[in-house]
Amino acid sequence: MQDLKYPIGPWKEPTSISNELVVSWIEIIENFPNRLEQLVTNLSESQLDTAYRVYGWTIRQVVHHCYDSHHNSYTRFKWTLTEDATLIKAYYEDRWADLFDSKKAPIYLSLNGLKALHAKWVYLLRGLLSEDLERSFVHPETLEKNSLKATIGAYAWHCQHHYAHIDQLCIRKNWK
Repeated sequence: MQDLKYPIGPWKEPTSISNELVVSWIEIIENFPNRLEQLVTNLSESQLDTAYRVYGWTIRQVVHHCYDSHHNSYTRFKWTLTEDATLIKAYYEDRWADLFDSKKAPIYLSLNGLKALHAKWVYLLRGLLSEDLERSFVHPETLEKNSLKATIGAYAWHCQHHYAHIDQLCIRKNWK
């Protein structure tokens, strides 16, 4: 069950984050929308409505969750870059995934949204200075400071994490 929930393992922030690592993370974020689209675009409605694990989300919900989550992250980056001592707003991702649009909407809505969002997000990320990357926000649930530099890594992981959920389900079901 743990492998199905965390197919690439849980996110672990590195103790040291080099500029080269940040660049590689940004590339993952940049390429994610097209990789995801290639993975899911030929799936049937029935396949899209298949959960990747017991008590897990459907592929459709995962696709919509990626857009919702990354949209929230982009906004958090903007807040952090324009405010001091940023306390971000958390959201209930499980409740969002349970909403009608996440369960029923065509996936092209979120795929198109991810393409536009990631293009703009990557443009922003590539323009950040070293001191920008050190800026941080506080998450209200943990009250820990999160640097933008580490958050780039967390979202590169998030891209790969959810891609793996779908990819491994397709492999298990012989859909590939």
